[in-house]
Amino acid sequence: MAFTMVLAAMAMVYAATNVFTLHSTGTVKGIGVGIYWDSGCTSRVTSIDWGLAEPGMIQNKTVYIKNEGNANVTLTLQTSNWSPTSAATYISLGWTYNNQTILVNQVIQVILRLTIASNVTGITTFSFDIMVTAVG
Repeated sequence: MAFTMVLAAMAMVYAATNVFTLHSTGTVKGIGVGIYWDSGCTSRVTSIDWGLAEPGMIQNKTVYIKNEGNANVTLTLQTSNWSPTSAATYISLGWTYNNQTILVNQVIQVILRLTIASNVTGITTFSFDIMVTAVG
C-alpha cells in the first residue's frame, strides 16, 4: 500500500545584490499521512515561506509527519515538475528523515532543507512538486 502526499510549490526569486526572496506555496494532498507545522498535528502545512536566501545558502523548515493510516510505514521524498526545468539544476530539496519505520498514529519531526547553489543564474520564478510517499 502506498500513499502519496503532494506539496505543489511555487517560488519567486528576485535578484538584489545577490539576495533572493523565495516564497513557496502549495496544497497538501494525501491519504494516510499528514504533514503539520506543530507536533500536536493541529496546523496542516498548506504553504511554505522560505524567507530571504542568498546563493549558497540552505533554508530549513521543521515539519511534523503523522502516520494517519492503519499500517506502519516508511517514507520517500521526491521532487518533480520543475518549472523552469533548469531550476532543478540550482535548487534542491532534502530532509532529515532517516528511513525509520513510522507506527500508526506516530508523529515524527522532519526538517525540510532547501539548498540554493552558489552559482544560481537565469531564474526569476520557479515551481515544483514535493511528493512524500508512505509505503507500508
